[in-house]
Amino acid sequence: MKLGFVSAIFADLDLNAVLAFAREAGFSVVEPMCWPTGKAERRYAGVTHVDVSALDAAAVRAHVAASGVGLSALGYYPNPLVADEREAAVCIAHLRRVISAAPQLGLDTVNTFVGRDPRLSPADNWRLFDERWPDIVRHAEACGVRIAIENCPMFFSLDEYPGGKNLAHTPRAWREMFNRIPSANFGLNYDPSHLVWQFIDPVAPIREFGSRIFHVHAKDASIDREALQDVGVLATPLEFHRPRLPGLGAVDWAAFFNALREARYAGPVCIEVEDRAYEGPLERRQEALHQSLRLLRELLPA
Repeated sequence: MKLGFVSAIFADLDLNAVLAFAREAGFSVVEPMCWPTGKAERRYAGVTHVDVSALDAAAVRAHVAASGVGLSALGYYPNPLVADEREAAVCIAHLRRVISAAPQLGLDTVNTFVGRDPRLSPADNWRLFDERWPDIVRHAEACGVRIAIENCPMFFSLDEYPGGKNLAHTPRAWREMFNRIPSANFGLNYDPSHLVWQFIDPVAPIREFGSRIFHVHAKDASIDREALQDVGVLATPLEFHRPRLPGLGAVDWAAFFNALREARYAGPVCIEVEDRAYEGPLERRQEALHQSLRLLRELLPA
């Protein structure tokens, strides 16, 4: 396993500066964000460290090679099942461009979301999934690229109640997803923190889905039990849980990495900083990654 980080926390830096920090800090890989250029409303979205719409693949490969730091996968996390068909078409078209760009950069993995229309029932969302996702996966297969679906529910506001904006957030949903699209190029970008705040054991599913894990995000989460007693589990999750750095939440990282080893996972593990206590000045965000690296490095196999 190689330790890296998700580049979204460095929206104010260009790719070269991100890679330079990674090298100096001792990271092996970076997951660069590949959003379309421009602003986005959602936190940590709209970050472009590799612009696939105007890709100079040779230049990116040269910068990466000179840095001595690799790329773990390309990251783009929209909602391909959004209700607005024109918006969905834009999302899917860009996702296809990200997939096409990956092999040009020597990569075989793209991380993203399945998406969800929160106004529809689960059954209707799965029908929408059947309409939009098979062609995306076929495109990935043709490019020799694996799609890794992150398991975040994307449920942060009442507009997303009750199921959020990403179908693939539970083991039951993963079984359904892989039953509908059994392609070997379709798998998971596994983030244990999203299971913590759903009160799902973040380690146990690795035993069943280990072969489907293509990429890992290292993020923790803590449950505010006092707030939970006040608002209950039907509240929006940010009312009772907090994204944290690895080691500051409820994930048992030793057990987590042991389960990955037993599943023979040998891919990248990228720290994702969304802990608000570590936002703000660049130095604070850098320290978040230094601190996380010190903890996780001790737990990875030599």
